[in-house]
Amino acid sequence: MTAQVDYLAVFFTATSGACGELLGSDEKELVQLVWQLVDVKNKKLGRVNELHIKPDPTDLTEEKEEQLEEEEKEEDVSEETVEENRLEADCVSASNSFESALNQFHLQLTNEVNSAGAGTSVCLCTDGQLHIRQVIHPEAASKNILVPDCFYSFTDLRKEFKKHFPSSDLKALNVHVMAESLSIPVDLPPAWDPSSTQDPLATLPATVAVQQVQTMSNIVLALLSEPFCHTFSTPERVNEKFETGTCSKMEKVCDNTVIRARGLPWQSSDQDIARFFRGLNIAKGGAALCLNAQGRRNGEALVRFVSEEQRDLALQRHKHHMGNRYIEVYKATGEDFLKIAGGTSNEVAMFLSREDQIIVRMRGLPFTATHEQVLSFFSPEDGLKDMCPVSGGKDGILFVHYPDGRPTGDAFVLFACEEHAQCALKKHKEILGKRYIELFKSTAAEVQQVLNRYSSAPLISVAPPPLVSVLPTVSLLPPPGGLRDCLRLRGLPYTASIEDILTFLGEFTHDIRPHGVHMVLNQQGRPSGDCFIQMTTAERALQASQRLHKHIMTSQRGANSRYVEVFPCSAEEMGLVLMGGSLSHTHAHTHNRSRSGTGLSPPPCKSRRLSPPSYSFTPAQPVFPTEAAASALYPPIGQVLLTHRPLPPGHAYYPSTAQLYMNYTAYYPSPPGSPTTVGFFPSPSSLSSPGGLVRMPGLTYGSSGVKELINAVQGYQSPLESTSLLGSSLIGQSSGGDALMSLPAMVTKPAGQYLDLTLL
Repeated sequence: MTAQVDYLAVFFTATSGACGELLGSDEKELVQLVWQLVDVKNKKLGRVNELHIKPDPTDLTEEKEEQLEEEEKEEDVSEETVEENRLEADCVSASNSFESALNQFHLQLTNEVNSAGAGTSVCLCTDGQLHIRQVIHPEAASKNILVPDCFYSFTDLRKEFKKHFPSSDLKALNVHVMAESLSIPVDLPPAWDPSSTQDPLATLPATVAVQQVQTMSNIVLALLSEPFCHTFSTPERVNEKFETGTCSKMEKVCDNTVIRARGLPWQSSDQDIARFFRGLNIAKGGAALCLNAQGRRNGEALVRFVSEEQRDLALQRHKHHMGNRYIEVYKATGEDFLKIAGGTSNEVAMFLSREDQIIVRMRGLPFTATHEQVLSFFSPEDGLKDMCPVSGGKDGILFVHYPDGRPTGDAFVLFACEEHAQCALKKHKEILGKRYIELFKSTAAEVQQVLNRYSSAPLISVAPPPLVSVLPTVSLLPPPGGLRDCLRLRGLPYTASIEDILTFLGEFTHDIRPHGVHMVLNQQGRPSGDCFIQMTTAERALQASQRLHKHIMTSQRGANSRYVEVFPCSAEEMGLVLMGGSLSHTHAHTHNRSRSGTGLSPPPCKSRRLSPPSYSFTPAQPVFPTEAAASALYPPIGQVLLTHRPLPPGHAYYPSTAQLYMNYTAYYPSPPGSPTTVGFFPSPSSLSSPGGLVRMPGLTYGSSGVKELINAVQGYQSPLESTSLLGSSLIGQSSGGDALMSLPAMVTKPAGQYLDLTLL
């Protein structure tokens, strides 16, 4: 509780965009400032001041542009008309930029207070939080402009009014409602009556801002007078800078104070996040950058605010810009924040306990690196003036270790000031020992997150039972030396259709095999940006890749266009992707591939967090011989026998509750022949039970694919033993309602269900 101020500067802003409750939500520039000084002790009103700011032409709305054009055309307007328009305000001035407008406002306000002579303390008074928090500070942050000190504290007239009218709803309050409750006459244009339904995106009339300020000043005088005798002594505060700090996992974090920001530039720091939310009060240490499974930033952050009101204002900055990128803002929970920023290590708490320290992350250190080597790495060489001493010497270095004590190659280093940290970052990718070191500006939350990942718990959940009890240990890599008579198109526009692909291929369309266009969809059934084309010859596939690689493809269903990468590939590689694996750029481009390459990944899991950093699979033979490629969709009658082989203990990557998903594939106009090999199941070495290849005709045209087929045969059992059918593999599915499945054993049909199964 502080003493009552001498003056209140009733303050009102208008932008070139939305107004009312959406003020500042569209990032439009400030175009009008209106204020009036109120002498609190003597209960007197000063003059009304109006300041117009010339907005950036690119920031004007269509209505504002039309209004300015009309004003320019009306050159014959009489001086009397201009004088009538200016009678609303006692002092009207103009400014050419936002920065000069703030300085001019501060100068005029200071001069008026000094000329009054009854006191010097002054505080802004606004109708709500938006004028200061969502207009002044965000625009100043985006333009790197220093804001005068008077904008860091203000009085919210709505909250002061609510102290005497507790039953009123704070969100529903406005100047009209407050004036009506205090029996103050309000003279507003009928088109701008706050009690009526209005469009928040409508253009604010020029005279409304002045009348709003005059009405607010009368409300202030009414609250100062009897019977209220109100004291304006609890102003709102705006944090001048973000305070770093630590957070314990035992701390309680309210769910209504946390948001998730997505789409951040990868090099963003917690200070960049605080700058994006400038004007809103972030809790101490409340900006936590998220890392992916590899320990790199994934473009997301969790931000904790001091109150629910601040969180709600942050949600209004959804799709505001940080540089050239727009940032998505969503609600999050306190549990989400503690998972990222919460820590339990005393060593980390001691390391982060120092105030005003800049943290730099070192990545790629030799496992034998010592404190002395790190200190020597940041020591200036002979003849160099740049200084970047580590704060605290050895105590300013924190190495990250695995639970068994092995080094991870990561370390965090403290620097006393921003200048030393920037000097240290210039050593990015310099050599320490025999390795180059990556340097990044880090945060306290990132330190907690990295230590939690390596020290507290394993990065990947490991459960004894595997997901698929009958899944054999096989290789996902196709055999080398396949005929590269297919094309892989990568980076397609997500709105691209089959017609767009055929138009892109041009003359090579005539070399496509019948039904040879395959668009790969992701787990959600949306285009993944990949497509496979079966060509008649390997020569034409090579010519198409050489001529069309990185050419632009335009989508008819959308305005976007992208360059497309075109690579030749084999039918085996195509089949691998269609069955749920993936190919990297290097793998698709290399002719002589090794079976231990890193270009492939296994079928994706339901949760990304369960994906291990690397996989190892033993080689295996294909189910179908190469000669059977032409008749893979309807192979000769015969049985393809599989052996039940459990995964060895070293491959228990997936919990038993998880679910295995495969890629969905859209065929055009009907399914092609199956690839010459399928690299998921090996040829059996011994037969423990009979099995067979089963055709399932009569499926619905709307079937989405693998999941429905797995659910359809979920309850079927072998006559000899109960077998889980999650290990069955989809060989092909046509748009005509047929599917071909290889089952570990012949199935029986339970009572009350209809399923047409044909043994091939």
